[in-house]
Amino acid sequence: MSYYCRKHREHYQIPAHLIEPLWFRSRESLADNGLIYDPIAAQACLSCQVAPDCRSGNIDQKQLLHVTLTQICDQQVREFLSTYPDAWVINVGAGLDTRFYRVDNGRCHWLEVDVSEHLIWRQRLFHPSERYQHMSGSVTSLTWLKTINISESVPVLILCEHALLETQSEHVAAFIKTLGLTFPHAHACLLLAGDKTGTRLGQRLGSGAYQHGFAAPEHAVLNCLPWIKAVHSVSPLNYPCRRWKIWQRLVCRLTSCQFRYTPVVIHCHW
Repeated sequence: MSYYCRKHREHYQIPAHLIEPLWFRSRESLADNGLIYDPIAAQACLSCQVAPDCRSGNIDQKQLLHVTLTQICDQQVREFLSTYPDAWVINVGAGLDTRFYRVDNGRCHWLEVDVSEHLIWRQRLFHPSERYQHMSGSVTSLTWLKTINISESVPVLILCEHALLETQSEHVAAFIKTLGLTFPHAHACLLLAGDKTGTRLGQRLGSGAYQHGFAAPEHAVLNCLPWIKAVHSVSPLNYPCRRWKIWQRLVCRLTSCQFRYTPVVIHCHW
């Protein structure tokens, strides 16, 4: 349904691929057993109209998959900031992500990178901060990396969530390789799709139509950056949430398949 509020006279017609993640987090924040609490998303949705495309399909399952992946990424960022509280976080393809407001420790610096039209929507819906900056760029046009001026001694986490799911495998590889050549030392938290997300089972688990699919996401990252010190995958099916059904969790018992039917979170550092 569309969200309305009397104090908002204007309702923005935001593109479906931008509003859907925001809407899922808003709905989850209002649930009694919600995995995340995102009042910023809920407030922003008061100014937005939800496109019909966002309401198609198995909404509850798509929402569960989305917020599970969101929670895993939140935990990865929090753990990184607990170790490096003064670090830089570079969120590539930020869309309408509100992670900065959820995990900010009061000391980190945050850079949201996205195409200009998406940044315009961010500026309308969210408040700026002195440690919170915007930059125009994308996962396929990487010239913006040359303009970043961060000391090599400062810890850096590159975060890329939904943007990579909309990117073909060769561009994903080029993005990862360029990160490794740009930052001598860094951490990365990436969302990559399994190669069976388009199957009937993958769709029943809440997966969408993605532009790439990897049978072994960890190996795909290692092929791009052979000098990586450590890399590991986290599947949403392994996340401790009772809302995942028993038959869905049984997929995790098949170790060769647990990373193939949904997007998975890849954390690595070099």
